[in-house]
This record gives sequence, structure tokens and C-alpha cells, in this order.
Amino acid sequence: MNAVRKQRLILVVSILVGLAIACGLMFYALRQNINLFFTPQQVMAGEAPLNTQMRVGGLVEEGSVVRDQETLDVQFVLTDGKGSFTVHYQGILPDLFREGQGIVANGTLISTNRFEAEEVLAKHDETYMPPEVQDALEKAGHPGAKTVNSEQ
Repeated sequence: MNAVRKQRLILVVSILVGLAIACGLMFYALRQNINLFFTPQQVMAGEAPLNTQMRVGGLVEEGSVVRDQETLDVQFVLTDGKGSFTVHYQGILPDLFREGQGIVANGTLISTNRFEAEEVLAKHDETYMPPEVQDALEKAGHPGAKTVNSEQ
């Protein structure tokens, strides 16, 4: 093999190795950023993986919000009518957060009945409910599913 062909071969192999490394790093980064959505029914059925970053959504159960008076710790029960579990959150809740309302929480599932939230998102007006929560409540036959997303 002459010198020119050898240089071209080394160049092509180097480019392919570089592309393989770049793709591997990209897929590794994307895998860590996947944010799965689960309903309370799926969590209680054991379909949601433990110690994994995810989103959960449902309605805040009436009378379940417990606030620590000395810290920003809050816990409440999230339900979809078929399953429910406790969400623990440390921080300031959104102004629109209240019992009986649809929310989505980002965080980690510690056990099938305990979720550690890093962020709590509440619906932004009286008629809107996140589509994922709306679908989950409709599938569960929950009466809170009657709220329709009229602008979609």
C-alpha cells in the first residue's frame, strides 16, 4: 500500500472513530435526560422504576396537604382515583396549587408510596389540565377528568 492510500485510510478510520465517540456521548447524555411520565395507578402497580428521575401527575387529594410550620416541607397525596401515593416536596409551591387540583411533579420515586419531588407544576387556569394528567384521569374513570381542555 502506498503512502497516499495509507494516509487516506488513517484519515477515514479517524473520522469514523470520532463519529462513533460523538454518537456514544450524545446517546449517553440523552439517556440521562429522558423524563418518563407515570400516573398514580401505574406507580402503585409497580410499573414505575424506583430511584429514577420521572414525572408523575394526578389530583391532589382533598385534606391531604400537610405543611411543616418551621420549614418549607410539604407532603400531600396524589391520586387518579385508582391509585394514590404521598409526594414530599421542599420548597415554595406554585400560587395555583390547592387540593382537588391537577398537578405534575418532577422528582424521584423512592418507594411505591413515596415520591420525592424537586418541582411541582400546577395548572395555570380554571379549565386547563395537563394533557397527560387529563388522559390518565379519563382512563381511570376519575370524576376530576370532567374538566375539559377547551382550547385544544
